[in-house]
Amino acid sequence: MATDPPADLELAPLNGQPQTIQGWLTMFHLVMVVLDPFTHESAWILKTVSRILRIYEEADCRVALMVTATPAEARMFLGPYADDFLTFADPDRTAVKALGLERLPALVHIRQDLSIAGASVGWDPAEWKAITDNLSRAMSWTKPLIPAPGDPAPYEGTPAAG
Repeated sequence: MATDPPADLELAPLNGQPQTIQGWLTMFHLVMVVLDPFTHESAWILKTVSRILRIYEEADCRVALMVTATPAEARMFLGPYADDFLTFADPDRTAVKALGLERLPALVHIRQDLSIAGASVGWDPAEWKAITDNLSRAMSWTKPLIPAPGDPAPYEGTPAAG
């Protein structure tokens, strides 16, 4: 079960200086997909994640990827997606642990007050749809189609602890 992150949790972007999650939430909600680049399951979902996050790029929320790897490993895994989206490296899985994520991939929506608005571990299209429906309602924004043709079949993901 996902837990509200501590305000002093640092998130380190690939392009820039680390700052606390509270700093990342100053202006916008944070919608983040957490991936483990060392598993097939996270690779299977990359196109789907890109499609979903692109829907919200201009909404009043910040979209991001978090990769449980070093910045170099994250870039290697993500390829062009590392430049397309704000991407955080979490090689020690500090943020994953602070968020209480048990399986990856995961979708997490964090409000500006640091509360978890929604979280889903593994690829459960119905759960991801519920989270994005709530996000779209909160942002007065378009809902992504989940699942969409070409999306992978549901799967529980892999242990977040590595």
